[in-house]
Amino acid sequence: MTYETTETTDALTLAVPEPPAPGLPRPGNRIAVHVPDRHNPTLRQIMEAVAADDELYTLWYCQNVNAVDRLGMTDHGPVHVRIVANIALRLLRLLMARGIQPNVVRDHGLTADDAEVVVVLAALMHDLGMSIHRAGHEEYSLFIAQQKLNDILPGAYPDPVVRTVIRSEVLHAIIAHRREGRPLTLEAGIVRVADALDMAQGRSRIPFERGELNIHSVSAMAIERVTLEPGETKPVRARILMRNSAGIFQIDELLKEKLKGSGLENYIEVLATIERETEAPLVQIFRL
Repeated sequence: MTYETTETTDALTLAVPEPPAPGLPRPGNRIAVHVPDRHNPTLRQIMEAVAADDELYTLWYCQNVNAVDRLGMTDHGPVHVRIVANIALRLLRLLMARGIQPNVVRDHGLTADDAEVVVVLAALMHDLGMSIHRAGHEEYSLFIAQQKLNDILPGAYPDPVVRTVIRSEVLHAIIAHRREGRPLTLEAGIVRVADALDMAQGRSRIPFERGELNIHSVSAMAIERVTLEPGETKPVRARILMRNSAGIFQIDELLKEKLKGSGLENYIEVLATIERETEAPLVQIFRL
């Protein structure tokens, strides 16, 4: 299945792609990782560099081997980072459309295009440390991302001063996505919340089908769709469609935890619904 991102002026809906075939991530056995960048030439140049970086894609592959194959966790690979990057970019654009200024603009005098680069790169690199280990992966992500940013940024940012600012803001957003992180910028808060909004059923499909029955896999399977749109009482509405009320765990325990302290609490409203007459059964029998 082709991964599709539908972005309009009204809503962003993310469809879940099929994972790549088993085996090393050689060209031809990869999922395309892209975001809507046609109105931002700097971001487009960055994404071209990302697409050409074999090492970066292989790191996404390795972090998913640790997460899914070895730890039985939800997806942390190229599908996850692509979804998070698209969510983060959409959140930023919705907030900017309501006059909310990113920190790279307010603090450094850079542009909205530069803010988009920060949130996309941080989203793409936030879990790189999972290629080493789950424990402490946020800190490990920093030194891997530092190297990759030094590879990717120079083409789009020849000015070393601006390049250093962009790199610093990306690294801050990466470390602030952890559970007890304290985002100090709008961009970092966006990445933190975007990470939690990747909660739809595709994220747990592999561990669920392998029999990893726990609240994380079952609750993720209960989320059918996440849609981002302009809000009524707040700038952004996250509309979450559930097929089973087990999905409340994803919202009340995981999303709420990431939203708290993100700096986005006053900007995002969350609406979760079940639009079917009967809930879909997810587990027929469970044994300890």
